[in-house]
Amino acid sequence: MKQESQIIFERNSVEFVTVAAEYCAFIERSEGQKRIEFVDTLLKILPLLYIKALMLPECEMMGEDELEAFVTEEDYEVVRLNLQELLADCDDYLDVFVDDMKYSDTPVIAYISEDLTDIYQDLKDMIANFQSAELEIMNDALLNCSTNFKEYWGQKLLNATKAMHNVLYTADLDADNNNSLQKQEDFYPRQNRRILPSLNFRKPRFP
Repeated sequence: MKQESQIIFERNSVEFVTVAAEYCAFIERSEGQKRIEFVDTLLKILPLLYIKALMLPECEMMGEDELEAFVTEEDYEVVRLNLQELLADCDDYLDVFVDDMKYSDTPVIAYISEDLTDIYQDLKDMIANFQSAELEIMNDALLNCSTNFKEYWGQKLLNATKAMHNVLYTADLDADNNNSLQKQEDFYPRQNRRILPSLNFRKPRFP
């Protein structure tokens, strides 16, 4: 129990949970925000979140029961659609870090809104489990989130950060007909692109 408590309340763990909570709160307040301000703020939060996740201490699973998932399918879709509407024609980008690219040089299209919502889902579930105030659950929630960072959403975070950097400093945010992929056309002509079917993305985890 002592070792478990030490890991949960180590400085790096506390700082990670703090940044994760700030990220989730910001995403939940996204509706009605101005796109440029939203992107600018996230470009400050995401790198910090990545660094804090890298610094998480190693820990071992303490419980035998599966952790409760708090983000429902409806919650997931509400967040994703809000982000999709906010980002509009700047939502899509070309992704080369997918399994399909191992066997093809054809780029696929991914979406910032999906990346951000996937990150939100993992972090929100962890925070909700932390609110139980049960040390065993908190320990396992932290471990689960750290594992998912290494295997899944860490790459999503980096992809979204790169895409939003392009949105903030390259894309024309005020043009109604602006396409965030336009500046990549010279490298990947539209006829050579494939849209990755949604089923190829990691499906949200719901009970």
